[in-house]
Amino acid sequence: MSRYESTRTGLIRLGFTDPQQAKQALGDTPSDIGPLFAHAADPDQALRLYNRLREKAPQEVRELEASTDAAARLIQVLGASHALGDFLERHPDSLGELRSEPGNPPTAAELGERLGASGSVDDLRVRYRRELLRIAVWDLAQGSPIDAIDQVAAALADLAGATLDGALRLARAASRFDAAEVAATRLAIIGMGKAGARELNYVSDVDVIYVAAGDDTVSTDQAVAIATELAKALTAVVSGLAKEAPLWPLDANLRPEGAAGALVRTLESHVAYYERWAQSWEFQALLKARPLAGDRTLGDDYLAAIGPLVWASASRESFVDSVQSMRQRVTDHIPADERDVQLKLGPGGLRDVEFTIQLLQLVHGATDESVRRRDTLAALAALAEGGYIGRSDAQSFALDYRFLRLLEHRLQLAGLTRTHLMPRDPERIRVLARATRLATGAEGLTELWQATRARVRS
Repeated sequence: MSRYESTRTGLIRLGFTDPQQAKQALGDTPSDIGPLFAHAADPDQALRLYNRLREKAPQEVRELEASTDAAARLIQVLGASHALGDFLERHPDSLGELRSEPGNPPTAAELGERLGASGSVDDLRVRYRRELLRIAVWDLAQGSPIDAIDQVAAALADLAGATLDGALRLARAASRFDAAEVAATRLAIIGMGKAGARELNYVSDVDVIYVAAGDDTVSTDQAVAIATELAKALTAVVSGLAKEAPLWPLDANLRPEGAAGALVRTLESHVAYYERWAQSWEFQALLKARPLAGDRTLGDDYLAAIGPLVWASASRESFVDSVQSMRQRVTDHIPADERDVQLKLGPGGLRDVEFTIQLLQLVHGATDESVRRRDTLAALAALAEGGYIGRSDAQSFALDYRFLRLLEHRLQLAGLTRTHLMPRDPERIRVLARATRLATGAEGLTELWQATRARVRS
């Protein structure tokens, strides 16, 4: 480091909160590396993890230090995510991912090829986290990360789909049923919620519905039995016990009858349920349904059969009231001490944005196919184009939505944990401000957050 930057004032300007400790920790770090910590969300954390990696994988880190850009990418990752730092410490061979300039996030085809080559549960999970690292590196390299939300969320959803395809292959290979019958059993995995809309978080439950079918060589009952075993097995692959930590919960509770219903149904059984018994909120949930993994043709058949029922649901008696009542019940169940810091469910949070857009879609989508869009921002744009919401209101709503999603992404990236709570500690808010590049300090980000909540509530 230069003489100026190694002073207390210089280290504070780089973002270190404990300049004396930082000066000692920098030690024999190459002089051109020190200034790179200014670009880390949490320079203190980045330096601590950087030194751990230098001890654990000295050769790999030295190779990165040979390129200022590569070292900068490593420091950005370590400053934004201690969980990815832990991953790199466990798997230092993955440091090689940081040598090259990040291109665009990987495509669904690329992810499918790389995850599909997994040979075991642990291998699949390591490959998943390596792809997550690639996405995070690209995300953190963006000068305006709020504008990259769509691409990041879509890549994360594609990664979830590729992971489920890889898990399904492993489940088929380990099945106790006759190999020919397993091969003849078709299983479609329908993505719901953010996975279905290609707007997934860094860490989120992946909501799914399972649809099964057989052919002339396997009966319907047998196909459902085999598909049920496969669904349970692939759940264990992504979230069961193994050497590598679980990836995320696989949640099938949006299926007909919820947790009390059959895990896997035929297409005909799904249609019969939605025609006779489904509640209004279930049709709202189906707005985001998309074939995510497994048999795509069967998944497309599911959407074709369910779609007309979704768009006819708004004609039900008291439809709007019932959907609004469901939203109120969600709000009522927020713990009192979380109500004012809930990014997702609280007043002025993400769910208020999504709820408003989905209700408008269901009401107007019955007669206007242009608003039948899965992802939130595309649906909002279509509603504005159709005149169902003012353009200025739509632009403001879109900006608020992106702001809230970026906060959510950065909070979850830090520990790769499923959280939707704004921190209360000023130091953590300062780090979040640096991570989002939306403000220079805790006070500025807090003001933006409060102003956003107020606009969304109004």
